[in-house]
Amino acid sequence: MNMNADMLEMIRAFPEQVLEAIGIGRKAAITPADPETSHVMVCGMGGSAIAADFVAGFVRDHCRVPVLVNKRYDLPACVDQRSIAVLSSYSGNTEETLEAWERAGRAGARRIALSSAGELLRRAESNGLETVVLPSGWPSPRACLGYSLVLQLFILLKLGLIDDFFIEILETTVQQLSGSREEIESAASHLADLLQHQRIVLYAPDHLEPACLRFRQQLNENAKMLCWHHVIPEMNHNELVGWRDQQAGLAALFLRDREELPRIKARMELTREVVGHYAASSLEVYARGTSHLEKSIYLVHLLDYTSYYLAKLRGVDPVEVRVIDFLKAELLKEG
Repeated sequence: MNMNADMLEMIRAFPEQVLEAIGIGRKAAITPADPETSHVMVCGMGGSAIAADFVAGFVRDHCRVPVLVNKRYDLPACVDQRSIAVLSSYSGNTEETLEAWERAGRAGARRIALSSAGELLRRAESNGLETVVLPSGWPSPRACLGYSLVLQLFILLKLGLIDDFFIEILETTVQQLSGSREEIESAASHLADLLQHQRIVLYAPDHLEPACLRFRQQLNENAKMLCWHHVIPEMNHNELVGWRDQQAGLAALFLRDREELPRIKARMELTREVVGHYAASSLEVYARGTSHLEKSIYLVHLLDYTSYYLAKLRGVDPVEVRVIDFLKAELLKEG
């Protein structure tokens, strides 16, 4: 990847990135899990963590042990000698992940590093521990979701905790994405036009929450927009009551699945009816595909494009994240 690549180029490269990751995953040298393994804990932040959110959902009905996601410096008490900790950081220098690496080691967990470079790989290699190395050179780690997502799935496969159900789905899905690029870009551009002057609230059925969270994060980083999200049915037990006044300038975007459970479908439609009385606009976007994995990948790609087009409409640089750079620099001063 060109170090000067713009965000549009990186988004367009997503299908090729997924295929490249499959090739890397097939060659990954990860030995099978001990039969006494109690769970897999994936530790990461940002794009690495959202990849783990997706993976945990995809394997929920396939994996013989729970896959948990940790987005903190510390670790829960359940991490011990029967745990496998996957430490994921594209740069290899994410401080929360490095701290989790050390804590996982002290707890006696088996550790696997997933990174392109940096301190995380150095520590793993110096201790003779397992690594999966990502391609380097991508200027925006959030654009590396394909690598992290696919290779976290392959780690579980190599551990013997899931079968290879996902490989054919991924290969077929990215072929479809590549063949529909112009259509997807056009749909994303149109959606951006509808959303550009509004603050966005996202709602989705609970199984699509990672896609919802990914879009929220892309709106934050690419389009420099504030946003929030919630999931149904939980939202029906609290946030729904907050829709009481007219909300000028607020757009409610519902991510939908044509195969929602009947009660979820009823809740989604009733929620949109209630919210529609107060929001400035109410929109729906339907996932495409037959599997959870295929639907999620489609939404990621469509909404990544949407965040890019919103950035352009707003006149902001979708790659720039100066405020995060500032925060990291200030933290370094604190020691």
